Amino acid sequence: MIDLTVDERGLEKAVARARERGIVIPTFAQMADPARIPASVKQRLAKIGLWDVDPANLFRINWHNEPVASGGGFGGVNAFELPSSLTGTEARIIGLCGKWFPTGAHKVGAAFGCLVPRLVTGQFDPTTQKAVWPSTGNYCRGGAYDSAVLGCASIAILPEGMSEERFSWLSKIAGEVIKTPGSESNVKEIFDKCWELRRSGQSLMIFNQFEELGNYLWHHEVTGRAMAEVLEQRMGPRDRYRGVIVTTGSAGTIACGDYLKKLFPASKIGASEALQCPTLLENGFGAHRIEGIGDKHVPWIHNVKNTDVVTAIDDEATMSVLRLFNEPSGQKHLAASGVPEAVVRQLPLLGISGIANLLSAIKFAHYYELGREDFVLTVFTDSVDMYQSRLRELTAERGAFTEMQAAGALCRYLYGQGTEHLEELSYAARKRVHNLKYYTWVEQQGRTAEELVRQWRDDDYWTGVPAKAPELDALIEAFNARTGLAR
Repeated sequence: MIDLTVDERGLEKAVARARERGIVIPTFAQMADPARIPASVKQRLAKIGLWDVDPANLFRINWHNEPVASGGGFGGVNAFELPSSLTGTEARIIGLCGKWFPTGAHKVGAAFGCLVPRLVTGQFDPTTQKAVWPSTGNYCRGGAYDSAVLGCASIAILPEGMSEERFSWLSKIAGEVIKTPGSESNVKEIFDKCWELRRSGQSLMIFNQFEELGNYLWHHEVTGRAMAEVLEQRMGPRDRYRGVIVTTGSAGTIACGDYLKKLFPASKIGASEALQCPTLLENGFGAHRIEGIGDKHVPWIHNVKNTDVVTAIDDEATMSVLRLFNEPSGQKHLAASGVPEAVVRQLPLLGISGIANLLSAIKFAHYYELGREDFVLTVFTDSVDMYQSRLRELTAERGAFTEMQAAGALCRYLYGQGTEHLEELSYAARKRVHNLKYYTWVEQQGRTAEELVRQWRDDDYWTGVPAKAPELDALIEAFNARTGLAR
C-alpha cells in the first residue's frame, strides 16, 4: 500500500529544498479540479511556457490546461471525439489528450503521483538522494521533469530503441540517462538495471511506475474524475457510458476505469496490448513498435480482477495509421472520405500508443455492438510531436505515403477493425492473468506471495488506495504550510 509514515529528519530537508526552490505542491483535489488552484498561481502561469522547468507548472499536471504552448489558464477537460466517418462505428469514442501536459504527455502525472507521497512524508530526501525513473518512454521524461523542478539529481532509464525525440529532450533535463537493451517489450532489462543501481551503494530511491501505487492513485483520482466530467457534459438522458479501454503499459491509466465503475457499475474496463507481444491475451512474448506501453509482464498495480476485456492491436496498424493521420496524402484522403477538416487537423494529437488506444476502442465498440447512444472512453497519451523521427524512418524505409496506401490504411485498420484477438474475461481468465504477476514480482522483484493473494481476495486492497487521497492531501497542505510559501 501507499506508506504515509513521516520521517521527520527527511521531511525537514525536503521542506528546506522546497522553500529554496519556491515550490508549492498541488493537492490531488487541485489536480482533479483546477478551480481550487489559487488565483496567484494562475496569474504566475500567465507568463510561463507549458514545458518550462518552473515550480508553478506543477499546477499544470492536470487534464484541464488551456491548449496553448505558453501562458495558458484552465478550462474544460482536453478531450477529442472521433466521428463515425473516421472510426466506422456509430459509438461515441472520446479520448483525453495528453499533449497539453508539461513534457507533452500525461505520464508526468503518474511520476508526480509516485514522487509526492515520498516527498511530503520525508521518506525521499531530494538533497542527498537521486531519483531513479525506470520507464519505457514518457514516464522517465515526466520523472526527470519533476526532479528538475525539485532541483534533485535524477536517473532516467529507458530502452535504447525508443524514439530519438525522447532521448534528445532527456539529455537536457535528466542528470543521467541510461539506455537498456531492446525496445518497448524489454521491461525486465529495465528492472535488472534498477537492481544493479541498488547494489551500487549510491544514495537513491527508485520510483518504479509498474509497482508504485501512487501511479494508480493519480489516475484513479485525476484521470478518472476528468473522464467523469467529460461524460457529465456530453451524455444526454438516453445515452449510456459503456466502458474505457487503454493499452496497459504500467497499468496506471487503467485505474480510471475503477473510478468510473463506481459511478457506472455496468460499465466495462478493457486492457489492450500489442499483438506481437500478447502477454495478457495469450501469456505470450515478443517485440513490437507501439512505443511506451511495455509488456512481457503484468504490472503489480493492475487491478486484474476488475478488468473485463483484453485485446491486442497489430503494431503495423498503428504505424500505418500514424502515417495516415500525419502525411499530407493521408490527410487529403481522409478529408475526401468525409472526415471533417477540423477533425483531420487535430489527428496529430494522437501518438503511436494513442492510435493503439483508438483502435482498441473501435474493436471494443464492434464487439459489444455499440450504437450512437453509447460512449467509449480512452486516452491519447501523447502526440505526434514524440514521433516525427518515426515518420522520417518510415518514409526512408517504405517510400512516400501514397493516396492508395492511405485508402488501404483507412479501410483496413479503421473501418475494417474487427473483433479478432479479443477475449471477454471470465473469473477463471482474470485469475490466470493475475497469477502471471507471481513470476515477475515475487520471484524477481521481492514482493510477497501473501500480498499477491491479498490483491485478488481482498477488495479492500484496491479501495484502500484512493481512500489515502484525503490523508495525502492533508500531508501536502501541511508540507506547504511548513515552507511558508502556501499563502
